[in-house]
Amino acid sequence: MATACARHILVKSEKLAQELKAKLAKGADFAQLAKKHSSCSSAKRGGDLGEFKPGQMVKAFDNVVFKKAVLVVHGPIKTKFGYHLIETIYRS
Repeated sequence: MATACARHILVKSEKLAQELKAKLAKGADFAQLAKKHSSCSSAKRGGDLGEFKPGQMVKAFDNVVFKKAVLVVHGPIKTKFGYHLIETIYRS
């Protein structure tokens, strides 16, 4: 079965997610932005979610991690938790 490793930044507003994505595009450090802004408990690990399988995350999140390009920041992706910026580190 496929597995992936990803990190994300979870925020409440699409506007903030867009602002953070713009900062990332200009070279800001993903882990530092996650620690400062993410409301997920993964924030203390720089947004690192570790390794997981399809179905362990909500569908919209899985669709990005298992179908979109690796090492690219995708989003904002809206889920019931808020807005995510997602970067898949690897997929096997």
